[in-house]
Amino acid sequence: MQWMAWTAPTAGFFALIASAIVVLTLIELKWPTQETRGWLPIRTTRGDRFFISLLLAAYVHLTWLATVEASALYASIISLLFGLLVMRWG
Repeated sequence: MQWMAWTAPTAGFFALIASAIVVLTLIELKWPTQETRGWLPIRTTRGDRFFISLLLAAYVHLTWLATVEASALYASIISLLFGLLVMRWG
């Protein structure tokens, strides 16, 4: 694992993603998902919306780092809000 600089924020990020996948798996086992149609232009499952939320967070962070000098914590807050919107109504 020498190829990556494992800092506390990096390890926390990967731990949160792994935890979210475990939680989504347990939810899926308890309540199987149905494809739904929200405001996204495609029918999606819970896992699809989670993946779209992760992609959206990556794009928000890259755009933030390229255009704004403020802390990336603000980009994380924006990503979390967008992710919640996508997961609930997407």
